[in-house]
Amino acid sequence: MRTGHKLAKNGRVGRAAVAEVQERFHHRGRGAVSNQTGRFERETREALDDGWGTIEEEAPRLETTLTKETPRTIITFNKSPDIHFDRSINPYRGCEHGCVYCFARPTHAYHGLSAGLDFESKLFFKPDGPDLLLKELSRPGYVPRPIALGVNTDAYQPVEREQKLTRRFLQILSDHNHPVSLLTKSALIQRDLDLIAPMAEKQLCRVGVSITTLNPKLARTMEPRAAAPHKRYETVRVLSEAGVPVTVMAAPIIPTLNEPELESLLETAKEQGAIGAGYVLLRLPHELKDLFHEWLAEHYPDRAARVINLLREMRGGKDYDAEWFTRGAGRGAHAKLIAQRFARTVRRLGLQPQRTPLRTDVFKPPVLRGGQYRMDL
Repeated sequence: MRTGHKLAKNGRVGRAAVAEVQERFHHRGRGAVSNQTGRFERETREALDDGWGTIEEEAPRLETTLTKETPRTIITFNKSPDIHFDRSINPYRGCEHGCVYCFARPTHAYHGLSAGLDFESKLFFKPDGPDLLLKELSRPGYVPRPIALGVNTDAYQPVEREQKLTRRFLQILSDHNHPVSLLTKSALIQRDLDLIAPMAEKQLCRVGVSITTLNPKLARTMEPRAAAPHKRYETVRVLSEAGVPVTVMAAPIIPTLNEPELESLLETAKEQGAIGAGYVLLRLPHELKDLFHEWLAEHYPDRAARVINLLREMRGGKDYDAEWFTRGAGRGAHAKLIAQRFARTVRRLGLQPQRTPLRTDVFKPPVLRGGQYRMDL
């Protein structure tokens, strides 16, 4: 299997490049087309036809592996001025949902892995994380603020069904009245409604559901192992009916692919009980730009150039601009038009652009006693 192709700087996709991509067999149920080498590796590997025709043989089934990770701390703090939370917990690294646009893909490169197929098949989990959380919450001087649970990769990705790590984290936060926010594109979050609803009643929990498209075909291609769009809207309805404040994130917005659906996404969210909405323009940091360009040439060769050129127009001529506050919305005339459409629709529907505030004044820190956690306080 060849690994990649080049797109011209002006965004044009040549016929040879498209043919090269389309001739490859890629793994069923996976988002990335290839397993491009990470940016920190010294060598780049590329499969070539040796004349025996083996390069066009059907690719073997790509199994998901799960590796134990033992971090020293579990709460990650950040000082990014354009992010609404200052701390987060990620039970997993890598994500089996396989969303081709995932901004977290390049993080796999720090461990010598690919942001492509490795990211969605070679996963890491943190089984000691709940014990670390108890320890960190009990530290003298700890000041509670909402913890974003599962923001780098989805806390409710498929492996959570067996591992139940996210539920363990939620149980601890619930036991100690610690505020938490959740963002997912999985219907599995409904399993934990027995914890989430009581926390929401005490103003300790809010949920964001990411919905990218109403088109099942586009969703299956772009985010192959995530819940179907109708299941996500069902999740919005079930959570809302249970009294949980739900925000729908139309994210990411991709010009010509799902951008025309912006109003429809928000209208359906309102119908299902969402009280708030947000959006994020597609971000393409590091290896992600090549993976996404490759995916476009594979699945949407007729509009790949248009998508790339519009994204670059909104990023100051580059594939990505990481500047604070503009990285999520872009700049220029087209970015301004998207922002205006979003703002007008939110006003018309009565959706909140701000997130529901969470309480921090009822937090009950765990207490260490004789090396054991005292859970009865």
